[in-house]
Amino acid sequence: MKKLALLFISLVVSLAASAQFEQGKFYIGPSLTGLNLNYSGAEDLNLGIEAKAGYLFADNLMVTAQAGYNHSGIDEVSDVISVGLGARYYIIQNGLYLGLNTKLIHANHNYNDIMPGLEVGYAFFLSKTVTVEPAIYYDQSFKNHSDFSKIGLRVGFGIYL
Repeated sequence: MKKLALLFISLVVSLAASAQFEQGKFYIGPSLTGLNLNYSGAEDLNLGIEAKAGYLFADNLMVTAQAGYNHSGIDEVSDVISVGLGARYYIIQNGLYLGLNTKLIHANHNYNDIMPGLEVGYAFFLSKTVTVEPAIYYDQSFKNHSDFSKIGLRVGFGIYL
């Protein structure tokens, strides 16, 4: 009986999640990046915040815009502001997604960079519209690959309207 109840609850949760990835929905999501959970060749401390907004223009396909601020331990680029555009594809209806983006990075001391990125994450639904979204990401630096390219963990929240 417990197995049947668990199966029924799982089915209801997965159906509720799939309804959120339909065409015409809006998305907003703040996230924390870094928290020393990323790696690059030249950083010590890394703490950042990011805001993302999106629109599902087709089922399972979202276009996104993002802005962020990051503070790191690198003297050349200790305070970084970024803006970018991207896309997200929900691979399966339960929340697994693949994201691609490109960011324009501006930091103090006239440091500018364009960083394409890739992320794989999962949208855990806390309610019908609110998610917790952990993701693993990689951002490729065109300016200096060995020091500024990053791989890390991002934890965010999402609201699907």
